[in-house]
Amino acid sequence: MSAESSTELVKVVALLGAAVVVVPLFRRLGLGSVLGYFVAGLAIGPFGFGWFSDPQSILHVAELGVVMFLFVIGLEMRPSHLWSLRKEIFGLGTAQIVACAAVLTGVAMLFGYRPQIAFIAAAGFVLTSTAVVMQLLAERGDLTLPSGQKIVSILLFEDLLIVPLLALVAWMAPTQAGAHEGSRWVGVAIGAGAIVGLVVVGRYLLNPLFRILAEAKAREVMTAAALLVVLGSALLMQLGGLSMAMGAFLAGVLLSESTFRHQIEADIEPFRGILLGLFFLSVGMALDLSVVAANWKLIALLVPAMMAAKALCIYAVARVMGSDHRQALDRGVLMAQGGEFAFVLFAAAASAGVIDAPINANLTAVVVLSMALTPLCMLVYRHLVKEAEVSTDGVEAADGLSGAVLVIGFGRFGQVSSQSLLARDVDVTIIDNDIEMIRSAADFGFKVYYGDGTRLDVLRASGAETAAAIAVCVDDRGAADRIVELATHEFPQAKLLVRSYDREHSLSLIHAGVDFQIRETFESAVEFGRAALLQLGVEEFEADLVAQEIRRRDAERFELEMAGGVGAGVGLLYGNMAGPKPTPFTPPRRESRTLNPDAVAGAGQEEGDAAR
Repeated sequence: MSAESSTELVKVVALLGAAVVVVPLFRRLGLGSVLGYFVAGLAIGPFGFGWFSDPQSILHVAELGVVMFLFVIGLEMRPSHLWSLRKEIFGLGTAQIVACAAVLTGVAMLFGYRPQIAFIAAAGFVLTSTAVVMQLLAERGDLTLPSGQKIVSILLFEDLLIVPLLALVAWMAPTQAGAHEGSRWVGVAIGAGAIVGLVVVGRYLLNPLFRILAEAKAREVMTAAALLVVLGSALLMQLGGLSMAMGAFLAGVLLSESTFRHQIEADIEPFRGILLGLFFLSVGMALDLSVVAANWKLIALLVPAMMAAKALCIYAVARVMGSDHRQALDRGVLMAQGGEFAFVLFAAAASAGVIDAPINANLTAVVVLSMALTPLCMLVYRHLVKEAEVSTDGVEAADGLSGAVLVIGFGRFGQVSSQSLLARDVDVTIIDNDIEMIRSAADFGFKVYYGDGTRLDVLRASGAETAAAIAVCVDDRGAADRIVELATHEFPQAKLLVRSYDREHSLSLIHAGVDFQIRETFESAVEFGRAALLQLGVEEFEADLVAQEIRRRDAERFELEMAGGVGAGVGLLYGNMAGPKPTPFTPPRRESRTLNPDAVAGAGQEEGDAAR
């Protein structure tokens, strides 16, 4: 191996090593992976250990991560999905972006920037970091909540905004009049032709192409085709003088209704994640600390000024659009930073001559520092602002209750399982921590009390000390384990019945000492298989015998797993692999028997008649 290739390999190892070491550490500290990438890049870059002297070369390759990111966003931009979020995306998103752009432009002008440069600075800072915000939302579990969906809608609109902003930067580029006027129109024509060509190819050729490749059943070729679509569309736009990101986004939109959309997204996702991480690493490397040191007063004032102005705008727009104080404040703090697309916008503006290199360096430093400060701001915010108390208006909290059976969790499982008890007039106490479900249950004649079953004080207030049985019907494995731990130690008089998630959970519950456990889907799956046999013409008594046999074999397998662990009784499963059946791991305990002797006898009689 040559010395040059060895040096390149060392750089690759350095990149991967920095990410593997620093990113998990930062996530462990609650600071987020994006900040970890930045710090790792800063550490190995020209201003750290100096392992990389030309971060721009890595940045050009890593920009493909942004390209693939926009392609994935395009895949999610189905017309039906866009229409369902139209108010949030085009109403709330437009209001927030316009207000923030106007205010931030004014803030930048107060710091001495000319209006054109101030607008570029504001436009870059308006583009919130999708990676940072989505990660923080996921960590809090807020992505599927209405408040989280509003933030995601705004992020989608901002991701779309990068395309017209890049086009606007191209138009703002200084040009000479006269001789070059014609070349500008030629460039516009070439760009328009590239867009039309991409739309035509995507509309009429992409789906047939992927259909042919799917029939070939070559997974690696499908992956290669997905990469070809992304990179080919990006290259076409680049040759047309437009943004690579625009091409990838258009390709994604054109494939959003394709039957192969999920397969393409799964193929692209690993490359997108790795390259986007590399993009953040290279941005950290590109942070010019000498520029920050030389302009530290400007940057130290501009970063908090821009973040505070953006947060106030977001808060004001959210309040006007109907959000309460807490949601508006949370959104303002969470989205107060600039985003990763600002680097693309600033780089495009510098290439077009709209801003010079020092301004580009200053604005890039401002955005990077704002992204780095966001996780820290969220930590301070959560520390200063107490968690909002759950509104229990019209809902009675568990207190001083008693009953023969305490049911914890009143979802689909709890609702059905309680019917047998209620049918025999058993005194049942029901608690749940879902306010909306409690209110809905009241409309159907159920009295459900508000309470978190994982808390000992709530269990005592719900009558667990006097209950003859405690039925744990929650759909959260961790919560179920916590309730079992409390009940076995504090309320040993009560029989403990628990809804299990899977076989492994059932085994752990048995070892924990529960009196009864059942996997949440087992009985319904057995009945489903029995119904399938009936639909195929199997006699009812024979289908019943098969269902009983499945239950018996599962119980026997479970006994083996109790002694030998999960997988010990796998030989008792019916398989569909061709070829000889493997020897069972354990010898059979009894001789085989015919499930339907009458049918076998009848078949033998028919064969005898045919022979005669």
